[in-house]
Order: sequence, then C-alpha cells, then structure tokens
Amino acid sequence: MTSHHHCSQFFHFFVQSRQLRRSICILFIFCATTYSAFAQSSSKELSKQMDSAFSGIASHDTPGFAVLVKKDGKIVFEKGYGVRDLRSKTGIDAQTNLRLASLTKQFTAMAVMLLVHDGKLRYDQPLTDIFPEFPAFGKQITVRTLLNHAGGLPDYEDLMDAAEKTKGSIWSAEKQIQDAEVLQLLEKESHGKFAAGTKWEYSNSGYVVLGLMVAKVSGISFGKFLQERIFRPLKMKHTLVFEKGKNQVVNRAYGHSKKENVFVETDQSSTSATQGDGGIYSNLEDLSRWDDALRDHTLLSEKDFLPAITPAKLPPGAEARLAEDVPDSLRGHASAYGFGWFLNLQDSHPAMWHYGDTMGFKSAILRYTRDQVTVIVLCNRTDIDPGALALKAAQLFLPVN
Repeated sequence: MTSHHHCSQFFHFFVQSRQLRRSICILFIFCATTYSAFAQSSSKELSKQMDSAFSGIASHDTPGFAVLVKKDGKIVFEKGYGVRDLRSKTGIDAQTNLRLASLTKQFTAMAVMLLVHDGKLRYDQPLTDIFPEFPAFGKQITVRTLLNHAGGLPDYEDLMDAAEKTKGSIWSAEKQIQDAEVLQLLEKESHGKFAAGTKWEYSNSGYVVLGLMVAKVSGISFGKFLQERIFRPLKMKHTLVFEKGKNQVVNRAYGHSKKENVFVETDQSSTSATQGDGGIYSNLEDLSRWDDALRDHTLLSEKDFLPAITPAKLPPGAEARLAEDVPDSLRGHASAYGFGWFLNLQDSHPAMWHYGDTMGFKSAILRYTRDQVTVIVLCNRTDIDPGALALKAAQLFLPVN
C-alpha cells in the first residue's frame, strides 16, 4: 500500500515536474522570442532614429556619405546619402567606392605585420637595413617606431614646399608626387624632426616609407601585395590601391569641398598618388568584411595581432601630442596609438579607431571591441565630420554603463 502510495506520489510529482519543465521551457522560449523581437524592434527603432538624423545632412543632389553600423558581427544599419558626383548624380550606396585617406594606414600596418609573421621583416629592424642609402639618422628609426608614428621623419609636404620655394612649381594634381620621390626627398635630409622613439607625431612620411618597405621586401608592388594577402583572401572584391592610369575604381565617388556655399569637385591634389599613407579606395560592403576579419583573426592570430593594439611606448609626457592631431569630435578618444590604430583602451567602452581627411574626402572607423559595435562613415565632401557622425551612431548601440 505504502509503496503504491509512494509510486503515485512520485508519478504525480513526475507529471508536475514535467509540466513545470514544459512551462519553464515555454516561458523561456517566450522570453527569448520577446527579447529578440524587442531587440529587433529596438534596433529597427534605432535605425529609424539614425536615418532621420542623417537624412537631413545630404540631399539627392549634393555629395554625401555612407554609414555602416554592426552589432555582434551583424549589420544593423547600412545606408548611403547624397550622390557620388555632381555629373551623373548617382546615389551613394554600400557599393560606392570612396577614398579612405588615412584609414589606409591600418591596411599598411597589416601588410607589415604579415611580413613580420612571414619572417621577412622585424619590428626592431632599422630603416637603413631596408634602405641602405638612407642617411645616418635612419639607423635609429625602426619599423616599430614608423608604425607607431614615433619615427620623427620630416613631413614630406613640408619638404615639397621647400623644394618648390627654390625651384618653382614641381608637382600638381596632374603631376602628382610618387612614393619613390617622397623617399628621395627624405634621403636628402641630414636629420629627423626628433630622435626616433622620443616623441609621438602623426607621420604620413612614415606610412609612405612603410608602403615602400612592403614592396621592397615582398618583391611585388604595395598594391599587389595588399591584393594578394588582404583583399583577395577576405573577398574585398572592389578595394584597391588606386594608381592613376594603371587601374580603375568602379562605382567611384569623387571628392568635393564647399566654396561660397557651392560644392566644387576637389578630387585630386599633388599628394593624392602616395600609397601607404592614404591611397586605398573601398566601400561599406568590403569594409564590413575587413571588420569581420579583424574580429575573427582571419589574417593573423590574436597573439600576432596584439602589437597593433598595444600603445606605443614613449617617454613620460610625450603622449600629450596625440590629441592635437585628431579632429575635435574624437579628441577625448585618443589615449594612445598602436599600429595604424588610435586606441582608447581605458574607457568604459574600449575602442580602436581611425579617421581620414584628404582632398575632398573624410572618413572614420570606430571599433568598440568589448561591446562588439563597429561604425564606419565614409564622406565625399569635407564639410561633414565623420567622427561626430560615427560617435552619434555608436552611442545608440552601446550598452549604457
């Protein structure tokens, strides 16, 4: 009798617990779907908010910009505003290729890191090791100090100005300075701006030289190396190092500036042909693949990529120059520099980021690594601050602390 009673109790409990389990299960599924529906609707809501904030900036007959926002590796917002150029009035979209300007530096850095990984370069290798004809001050400049913007090379634009003061006009938008000429100008100097490793100063010269190193050490052109080792493996089909007369940018956006309230095409200058510091064209679709590769460590292992997001080691007090070189909107987000990336690692939302600013184009990429949020803004006009737009978009998707 008792055993039977126990049995029925057990049976009763078993049924109950099964029902309980089922109820919990149903509740859990309901919560999960409600949450994902909430997440979807809130992200739809956020997209709407963003769209209305952005759509007033560019109209269907002005140059504009393209914005991409990703959360947890998924695209939550991707849209173009304005037109690629004022002749065709073709709208900007995720396939429109814009000049990246200094966003190029993260690719130049990756190319160097791949060669270090291959054992063909070392971070502590002196510049004179790779270019033996470089003057003696290059002995102290290493691959690492160039990547960190701590090499102290003279600014090639200053050297161009000095050369033109004595010789008259040499370069123009039609006759642009080439990388090899930048190296020649640098080799005529007897000293740098400061001793390598003692200061931080943003250096386009340094990244032009790194691009030349990639070509020299790999035995193929810088553009071809990037194509073979970065763009092709990541299926970045429309990204390229632009060389006028040698290759073509499809779906190309042209750069513009505002003069007396009217947009004027300002696409090329005398320095638009240099490569390692700013010569890449790309689009949102391809840059989303680049973002995936950085997150998934597709090209380099996490360990091998670490130097890129390790702050440059500088003597005390030297870091203060960092903020002077970034746009106002991003000033509070530049606590250090790695290889081709500004870093803000102490923040409650740690980030790696960069901006670009050149004749007719501006750009920004913000990657909040812990929060898994990426924002990319590419503009073909210079009266917009892509850093401010990227921060505005990011705020909507970052969790509140």
